[in-house]
Order: sequence, then structure tokens, then C-alpha cells
Amino acid sequence: MLELRTESSGNVTVVRCAGRIVHGEEADSLRNVVLSAENARIIVLDLSELESIDAGGLSELVLLHQWTKAHNVELQLVNPSRFVFEMFARTGLDRVFEISSFRQALWVLSGADCARAELAAAGR
Repeated sequence: MLELRTESSGNVTVVRCAGRIVHGEEADSLRNVVLSAENARIIVLDLSELESIDAGGLSELVLLHQWTKAHNVELQLVNPSRFVFEMFARTGLDRVFEISSFRQALWVLSGADCARAELAAAGR
């Protein structure tokens, strides 16, 4: 079972995924949610509550990656569990997708001024 919760702010849509992304209804649900984010220029898939993913789920993510690129939308994957990240690494998809922690994604989304301020505060 896959539970999807969506939040949008401006041109950013965050989709929180809980459960599993597998071939069939779950992959179809994810596709429908992503494709319905009409005004989004950035779609963030929060995978922190994703327990598993199969080949069908990985294929769906690849198709969504291709669709977002073709529509000038940035797709970011954040906070995958250890198991899910290992699936990306084993299949080489960790080199295809932008995968980061939620903190890193917020840092990028917040813009350069916030990023410079955080680096300065950290003494870098």
C-alpha cells in the first residue's frame, strides 16, 4: 500500500510517500500525483517513510524523471531509507536521480543568500 500526501507552495510541490512503491496501483498513484502538479517547477519526493520499492516502482521513477526533464521540471528525491537507497545504488539509479537529505533539499530550495548565511555561520 502506498500513501501519498502532497503539499504545494509557489512552484514547489512536496509529495510524501509512505509504504511501498510497487508495480501496479501504487506506481500508477504516484504517477497521477506527480503529473497533476501542474504549476510545479520543482517536485520533491520525500521517501523517508517509504519501506520498499520494486523494479516496477523504480521503472516508474525513471519514467517520471524523463517526464519532468521533458517538461522543464526538477525532480528531487529526499531522505530515502537505507533499503531504498541501496536499491538505487545497486541499479545505478543513484547516478541518475538527485538524491539528498531533506536538509540539503531545503538548503537548495531556500536560495543562495540563505546558503551563504548558513556557510558563514558554520565558519566555512
